[in-house]
Amino acid sequence: MGTMIKSINTEKHQKLLDWLKKGRLNKSLSVRELALIIDEPFQFISKIETAQRKLSIHEYVQYCEALNLDPVEGLKILAQRQ
Repeated sequence: MGTMIKSINTEKHQKLLDWLKKGRLNKSLSVRELALIIDEPFQFISKIETAQRKLSIHEYVQYCEALNLDPVEGLKILAQRQ
């Protein structure tokens, strides 16, 4: 097993963020609209999408639920071999 990656600035993480953002855009939601749905400041969404903030697993699931995305699909992105 390799070294655990702790950085959010990886290609896989960026693909996950792109997937989340695409999910938001497919729902025609602005950053502010999604923030209202999950009861967070709009900066929360912005910082997630620009890789300035990490998501806890609980937050990730709530984020996916708000966008009707399957959290497992996002995890598959992270699990892909490069």
